[in-house]
Amino acid sequence: MQIVKPSAPLAALLLAACSGTVPTARPAAPLAVPGRVPVPEQPANLAPIRGLNAAQLLARFGQPRLDVTEGKGRKLQFVGPICVLDAYLYPPEHGSGAATVTWVDARQRDGSPLDQASCVAALSRRK
Repeated sequence: MQIVKPSAPLAALLLAACSGTVPTARPAAPLAVPGRVPVPEQPANLAPIRGLNAAQLLARFGQPRLDVTEGKGRKLQFVGPICVLDAYLYPPEHGSGAATVTWVDARQRDGSPLDQASCVAALSRRK
């Protein structure tokens, strides 16, 4: 016959049951409810890009490699010899009006990180 030793928590419960007192569990702390995730500010040197509409981007950078619409958003991708620039356009939250650039991503052609301002400058010079 094999004797099984109870684990420490089980042993504590068994002892408490024999003594007539029952350990009480503390209520769990409430979980934090995540709020709105702050959107990091983009560099001030992108101010000329932020707020542009599609026609203004086309006038500045030429024809995009990609023009993708999903829901209310639109992504225009511009490619130059040095970098790839993705400009994301969304309509205003309240009211009507043209969709404008609200976010920009930039990278080197091989996918390596690249300063957004450098990519904007390189694409502006190529035209």
